[in-house]
Amino acid sequence: MGPVSILAVSPAGEDNILLDHVFSHSNWKFDRVCTCREALEYLKQTEISVIICAADLPDGDWKDLLDQLKGQLVPPRVIVESQIADDRLWAEVLDSGGYDVLAKPFEQREVIRVVSLAWRQWKHESELVVRDAAAQDTNTAGG
Repeated sequence: MGPVSILAVSPAGEDNILLDHVFSHSNWKFDRVCTCREALEYLKQTEISVIICAADLPDGDWKDLLDQLKGQLVPPRVIVESQIADDRLWAEVLDSGGYDVLAKPFEQREVIRVVSLAWRQWKHESELVVRDAAAQDTNTAGG
């Protein structure tokens, strides 16, 4: 597992510029797409640990993306970005299996804090899956 890998899914150019600025001060891998479809195509080719997704996209919304990720062994942590980051949205995101909500306009410290925590959770789950798979292989080979 390499550095933190983040995919922003948002058609808003100014959001991407701000995220570019935030992540340019780190060794994190950051890329961006504009639609759910582009995100799903990207995820077929690249392992991503954290997705920052706009609440609404040209071809759907964050729930559509989250639904498509549910089949993955260790899906990326999805953080929803929204101008209206209220308790209702936060509860909906958590209840749906998302990780957190980031309020816009972005605050650099908050973006880094939330993405760091999301990545740690994803990394921990990934390590458990690898460990459990190794244990399964050992049990199968030994017996």
